[in-house]
Amino acid sequence: MISEPIKNAVIFGCEGPKLTEVEFKFFKETLPFGFILFSRNIVNAKQVNDLCQSLRDSVGWYAPILIDQEGGRVQRVKPPLALDRLPPLDEAQKAGPNAKSIFKLRFSAIANELLSLGIDFNCAPVLDIARPSTHRFLRNRCYGANKFDVISLGRIAYDALKSRGVFPIIKHMPGHGLATHDSHFGLPVVKASKKELFANDFAVFKAFYDAEIAMLAHVLFEAIDPYSVGSTSKRLIDIIRNDLKFSGLLISDDISMAALSGEIKERTNNLIEAGNDVILHCNGNLIEMKEIINSGVVPNTLTLSRMASVIEERKKIQHNKI
Repeated sequence: MISEPIKNAVIFGCEGPKLTEVEFKFFKETLPFGFILFSRNIVNAKQVNDLCQSLRDSVGWYAPILIDQEGGRVQRVKPPLALDRLPPLDEAQKAGPNAKSIFKLRFSAIANELLSLGIDFNCAPVLDIARPSTHRFLRNRCYGANKFDVISLGRIAYDALKSRGVFPIIKHMPGHGLATHDSHFGLPVVKASKKELFANDFAVFKAFYDAEIAMLAHVLFEAIDPYSVGSTSKRLIDIIRNDLKFSGLLISDDISMAALSGEIKERTNNLIEAGNDVILHCNGNLIEMKEIINSGVVPNTLTLSRMASVIEERKKIQHNKI
């Protein structure tokens, strides 16, 4: 069983580059599972390290600190703290037969950059399959236009991060590539058949059934559940657990995205009831964070067990990093 002081199954952001006294007190009282950083939180190397230390001091242990550092367009840490990189799909297409070796170097370097700042979880690899119709917010963040390329380069990225001591979080389970809308601003609806989904998008994530953490997409799959966004659908999460064989920690995508309807309390309840282990809240809004806590996000026994597995695995990869 878990020994770390975790009271609530949430990952929170903070407002700026320095933790305020109010935020510190709130995190100390609520004891979230971890934190996520964005560009608003990053000024220079010392400041980021100090912020990470303050976040961990607030909860009293070496809590996970996440970031979206895919390289290219989605790169929260920017030069000079990190190299400027091509978007993954652009780089993969440009590299051709050399893509595997380049992706290994790419994600090894990203891991080194993050660890130097005190950040040890990366929301990558992106395992969505790019299509001509894939929304531009996502398309060039993908690794390929078919499941074979995505699985191959995704595994290289996954292994490269772990070998350097950074925990990868696969996303956007079970596949965002068929969506033609940006879930930040509206609800993406996928009309593909079950047969097509299982043969392609879902198949990629089934190949990563052994991953310890996955981020769940806010996408509605009509053939699976025409009434619920995937992240709030018990049917879809049953497929993830039973058909895709994923037994790790399941984290929602950002609860503030427009793809979800209702107030924060309703969103929280829907995500937890559907089977998300951990709620992700990114914008640092303290009022919303309090509403999430008040909605009830105390982890159950199974979630605590999954958290414990992640924490134990992190100790191993950081001890054994090259």
